[in-house]
Amino acid sequence: MRRAGALAAAGAGLLAGPLMVVAALAAAGGATLEAGGGSTAPQSASPSGIAQREIPPQALRLYWEAARRYGLDWAILAAIGRIECDHGRDPDPSCAHEGAMNAAGAGGPMQFIASTWARYGVDGDGDGRIDRWDQADAIFAAANYLGASGARQDYRRAIFAYNHAGWYVEEVERWAARYRGSASRSSSVDPLAAGVAEGAGADVRLRTETATPVQFVAGSGATLSPIDGRVALIPAGAPSVVQAMIVAGNELAQLPYGPGGHPDPRGALEEDCSSTINYVLYRAGVRPIAEIVHDNPLAQDYMRWGQPGPGRWVTIYSATSPSDHTFMTVAGLRLDTSHNGTDLGPNRDEDGLWWRIFDHIPSWAHWSVRHPPGL
Repeated sequence: MRRAGALAAAGAGLLAGPLMVVAALAAAGGATLEAGGGSTAPQSASPSGIAQREIPPQALRLYWEAARRYGLDWAILAAIGRIECDHGRDPDPSCAHEGAMNAAGAGGPMQFIASTWARYGVDGDGDGRIDRWDQADAIFAAANYLGASGARQDYRRAIFAYNHAGWYVEEVERWAARYRGSASRSSSVDPLAAGVAEGAGADVRLRTETATPVQFVAGSGATLSPIDGRVALIPAGAPSVVQAMIVAGNELAQLPYGPGGHPDPRGALEEDCSSTINYVLYRAGVRPIAEIVHDNPLAQDYMRWGQPGPGRWVTIYSATSPSDHTFMTVAGLRLDTSHNGTDLGPNRDEDGLWWRIFDHIPSWAHWSVRHPPGL
């Protein structure tokens, strides 16, 4: 493994732009979708081999029936169900436990908030109840909501209405294409067919854009490599923008702590807590480098940046007392420049920029908890 310090010393060229795997997501969280520019996906495409293997039969039937009732593309519904709660299999309590909600107030397998559910919730299975934690009701309600948002004329705009993030629109369309068995990808060789790492396709793309190891692990949670605890393994089930953040963290891992990453974190030989976050958000296409260099965000600025509460994939913790500090969690791992006695993993005694096991929130400060829009 090449040390991140060696990469930085080689100059900013290698780290000069957002990872191409998410280049199309550069407007994440603030995208504007032009009218008439949405996709018009086929509504009658049969489920691909991937869809039949990856989607539970009951869920697949519900996606198909709900789409038929509302005149929609079933694969778009299925893709949303996959991203929101893995077709109801996500262990997050808000996905399946009656009455449980996440920090944003969303609950159920299609992650509705109460106000949207009150308007679009329907009785999908005819049992006389309208329950957002009931899979049939949730899927039919999602179809109802997409239809009311204009999906039949513009799928992209309707998906954006479902979750206001550019990366989310791209991710839904990416999964929908797989579920339809698009001509550009053979289901017999699709690396997701066995539910494991995205493998060759993503591996090749990312390897061409970074000199750090690119290693995938099945599922939606990042883990430390059992071979080299300094490296975070990339979850194949995470959105591309989240995967790019993990690659960015691996690029910086082991750099010493210091102010050298301000105002521009690219190619720096040292990073502090805030420039680390600046770099990761920039490399994943979430914040443009011009904005970062102009604003030079510090720990105290992340007290107010983004949306309140923890995110589903990414959370930023910031404090100004007893000292200024900020760190982030990405797909379950913590990227932090200070262990401060809270790291239980192999890097528990190391200050400086490391991936760390996120066992609990450090108690030495009162943290502002926020997340990038849509993540």
